[in-house]
Amino acid sequence: MQVVSIISTKGGVGKTTTAANLGGFAADAGLRVLLLDLDVQPTLSSYFELQTRAPAGIYELLAFNEQDIGRLVSRTEIAGLDLVLSNDDKGQLNTLLLHAPDGRLRLRNLLPAFREHYDLLLIDTQGARSVLLEMAVLASDLAVSPVTPEILAAREFRRGTLQLMRDIAPYRRLGIEPPPLRLLINRVHPVSSNARLIQQALRDLFRSEPGIAVLDTSIPAIEAYPRASTQALPVHRVEHRRPTGRTTPAAFDTMRALACELLTNWEPSFTRLKAGTHRRGNT
Repeated sequence: MQVVSIISTKGGVGKTTTAANLGGFAADAGLRVLLLDLDVQPTLSSYFELQTRAPAGIYELLAFNEQDIGRLVSRTEIAGLDLVLSNDDKGQLNTLLLHAPDGRLRLRNLLPAFREHYDLLLIDTQGARSVLLEMAVLASDLAVSPVTPEILAAREFRRGTLQLMRDIAPYRRLGIEPPPLRLLINRVHPVSSNARLIQQALRDLFRSEPGIAVLDTSIPAIEAYPRASTQALPVHRVEHRRPTGRTTPAAFDTMRALACELLTNWEPSFTRLKAGTHRRGNT
């Protein structure tokens, strides 16, 4: 099971949309996907319609070490795409984990309960520095940080997310290697020369940073993404082909490119998925 966390210390950069759309694409390509919602504002938990809702969620997992998959995992209407709901509505987990001896390593220690059931675990996180965010990163094989093509967003990334990665580096002494970090440039306006300059500046800025790279795939600012969330669908199902007269790729092509770049083990499955097709029925 590959574990990917979607992280940023800044809110509103597109973490939840990235997790939902990447998870939906991977599930339609045949992977067994689990979404884990660690955000106290549970947007991911309400992104997709649920086929079955589990009685427990992230609070029971982390507060009580619950490992019964049947109690923890809700099933979405997207075949192959399951979800552990965010139900820490009072925001108690941060305080609990802050004072627990294993707080930052708790999720890492609980992951074996999911490994035989899923191929891919995607973790959506809150947009602020917290114990929960550090815990998610330390449990991950790969971290992805969406950043909008604005100079203030780039500065916030350096100040917040990049500093977080540096702060958890001492866990190497325990044999825990922090995951590589990939920057996903999100909401790119194709006609904006300023956005293109910032994209290049970001790539130049982090070229010499070990373990950090800017993805070749970027997410364009097109209306298909908010339309997909309104319909409770992954975006590749909503926009199969590029509309006439638009230069940016179809959402289907963008999500396939992103999946292939991030999750190289399953590139053949992603390549075989045809636009307009998806898995039928949930098992």
